[in-house]
Amino acid sequence: MGVLDKLKLNDGKDYDNFSEENTFLKNTITYLRAEVDKFKLAPLVVCDVKRIIENKAIIKLPNGNHFFVNIGKGVEIKVGDVVLAEQRSLTIVERLDDSLGYDVDSFLIIEKPNVSWSDVGGLEEQIRELTEVIELPLKRPDLFKKLGIEPPKGVLLYGLPGTGKTLLAKAIATSTNATFIEIVASELVQKYIGEGARLVRNIFELARKKAPCIIFIDEIDALAAGRIDVGVSGEREVQRTFMQLLTEIDGFNSLGDVRIIAATNRFDILDPAVLRPGRFDRLVEVELPTKAGRRQIFNIYMKNMNLDGLDLDVLLERTDGFTGADIKAICTEAGYFAIRDNREFIRTEDFLNAIVKLNYNMEYEDNLAGIYG
Repeated sequence: MGVLDKLKLNDGKDYDNFSEENTFLKNTITYLRAEVDKFKLAPLVVCDVKRIIENKAIIKLPNGNHFFVNIGKGVEIKVGDVVLAEQRSLTIVERLDDSLGYDVDSFLIIEKPNVSWSDVGGLEEQIRELTEVIELPLKRPDLFKKLGIEPPKGVLLYGLPGTGKTLLAKAIATSTNATFIEIVASELVQKYIGEGARLVRNIFELARKKAPCIIFIDEIDALAAGRIDVGVSGEREVQRTFMQLLTEIDGFNSLGDVRIIAATNRFDILDPAVLRPGRFDRLVEVELPTKAGRRQIFNIYMKNMNLDGLDLDVLLERTDGFTGADIKAICTEAGYFAIRDNREFIRTEDFLNAIVKLNYNMEYEDNLAGIYG
C-alpha cells in the first residue's frame, strides 16, 4: 500500500471507534517518519576489496585511494569482491554482486541474432574460415579431442568499414545457436582507475555463464592500438584494460564453449601482442566484394523489393569499389526515389540516381575529413 493509500482514512472502511482510528493514524505517522529517515541517510561508497586481515580489510575507492577499514558484523567477503562502505568510517556494510556494481548486462543481447548465412553475400571464403574456427569446435568438439589439438581461441576480422564484419559475427552466432555478447572496445575504457579491467573480467564471467557464447569486440583498435610510453592517466587506463583483455584471452582454455571474434578497420595500428599465436590465431581479411559478390548482395537486398525492368548488370558496373553497406544504402535510397514519384515499383534509374547521390555524399564526407581531419 502506498503513502497516499495509507493517508485515506475514509476509504470505505468504517472504524468502530476512536481507538481504531487513532491506531491507524499512529501507524501512518510511523511509516512517514521511516520514509523521511531514508532521505537523511548518507549514500554508501562502492569499492573493491584488495586484502583481508582478520576482521579488517584494505579497500580501494573509485578514485584510486586505499584505506584500512573495519568489516561490519555478519558481512562475509573475500578478496576481489565489490562492497558497499559507509561514507564516514568506510566500514564495510554489505557485499555487492559484481553484475550490480558494473553494468555488464547492457552488453548482452538477450535475443539471439537472427542473421543466417543466406543473408551474407560475397564472403564465401570468410564464411569458411569462421565455420572452421568457431562453428566446428562448438558443434563437434569430439573431433578436436580425437586429434589431440586445441581449436583457435579467437578470430580477428579486419577490413574497410561496411564490408560485413559485424554481419559475419552475428551469422556465426545464429549458426551455432550461441549467445551473442557485442562490445564496442571504446566502451571498455572507463573513467576511474581499474573499472575497465573489472568490466572486462565481468564480461568474460558472464560469457561463461551464458555458454555456448560468442564475444564480439568491435573496433578493437580503440583498445589494442600499439602501446607507447606516456604519462597521461587516460592512456595508462587504456593499457591496463588492454592487459586485462589479454589475460582473459590467455585463460580461454578454461572457458569451454566461449569464443572471441574481434573486428577492426585499422589493422595497421594493432599492438603485436594481440596478434601473437595463442590469442587471435586466425586473421581473416574482409575485402571489398567482387562483381559476383556485389550481385549476391544486390539479390539479398532486392528479394522483397517490387522491381520493374531492372538491369542489374548496369548497376554492377557502376558500383565497383562499393561495400555491402553501400549497396544496402543504394537499395533503400532507390525506394525513396520511387516514393517521391508516387510509384509502387522501383526502376533501374532509381538505383542509378541513388548511386549518384551516395557518391556525392561520400565525396562530401571525404572533403569534411580533409578539412577537419
